[in-house]
Amino acid sequence: MNKPSFLEVKNKKISLPAFFPDATFGFVRGVSSDDLAKCKIDGVVVNIYHLLHAGFIGKIKKKKGISNYMQFHGIIISDSGGFQVMSLIHDNPYNGRIYDDGVTFLYNNKKINLTPEKCIQLQLSIKSGIVMCLDDCTYPDTSLREQEVSVRRTVEWAKRCKKEFLKLTKNMKANEKPLLFGIIQGGNNLELRKKCADELKKIGFDGYAFGGWPVSQERNFLHDLLKYVAELMPEDKPRYAMGVGRPEDIVACVGFGYNMFDCVIPTREARNNRLYGFKNNIFGFGLKKLQNNKRFYEYIRVRNLKYKTDKKPISKNCDCFVCSNSNFTRADIYKMFKERNKEAIRLATIHNLRFYTMLMERLRNQ
Repeated sequence: MNKPSFLEVKNKKISLPAFFPDATFGFVRGVSSDDLAKCKIDGVVVNIYHLLHAGFIGKIKKKKGISNYMQFHGIIISDSGGFQVMSLIHDNPYNGRIYDDGVTFLYNNKKINLTPEKCIQLQLSIKSGIVMCLDDCTYPDTSLREQEVSVRRTVEWAKRCKKEFLKLTKNMKANEKPLLFGIIQGGNNLELRKKCADELKKIGFDGYAFGGWPVSQERNFLHDLLKYVAELMPEDKPRYAMGVGRPEDIVACVGFGYNMFDCVIPTREARNNRLYGFKNNIFGFGLKKLQNNKRFYEYIRVRNLKYKTDKKPISKNCDCFVCSNSNFTRADIYKMFKERNKEAIRLATIHNLRFYTMLMERLRNQ
């Protein structure tokens, strides 16, 4: 079987591997959809729980879908809300309850109920390109008993998601139909990861994702676990490493076989004045060269005083709008940050996102 070199859905086709920045509420913070296109961003990730909680679903429907709402015409993944099951409820039971039928989130005495069926209905109603199954997401070191319950629920919810998806899409034309991805849970228990993957493969999905937190309690990247889970996924389907975003971790995961990534890192770091750059001109580099050059990138804290009079671009090895033709120097960005000019965040975000798309372009050279 051949590994997919591209992803195609709803008449949209992008090359793999690809990075999808987080557009949680239907926008990427600090930049416009035009900016995303100029950064060569092929797709983004929105979050169905946050869209529902913020009351945006109705607005999106009125615009006839998330693409029109965002004025973005790349591939849009809608995350199911499973991560919020972990970050909100597993962390604090006062925020809601997880039960076999679904999840109830509690917020300011308000309830948001999310079942597998409702999760699919909502994602289809906003016309996502890729729909994610609702899963019971856990931390890697959660107890064995809780991981067993999580895997059982994740598999049962996946069955219900697939059934609802087939029911609601049976009359759709091929070029209108989104893809449905299953999410593999099981924490750091290899037997449970295999059990979950095997059951999801029996159900059958268009793609498969690594679910759960990809780092340990000590903040170490779980290389062996990510590699193991990748080996459990069908080779001819997209393999999505959810939440993986450090450049070196993406390089490692492409080596494992993953070809889809999302994370808040490039946009969050831009807002916090951490700007990435390649140490050398990596044109012509591919996966092997990047794997053999562990320190292939660096970053600068552009608000540091030493950049106040620095007339160099953020990175000499970047072709983004900010760096090209010395449109903006480090001193310019320094001044904007110091003056709390919102344009500083926009320009920093554009730069970091283009760093990531340049990395993807190099990783396609295998």
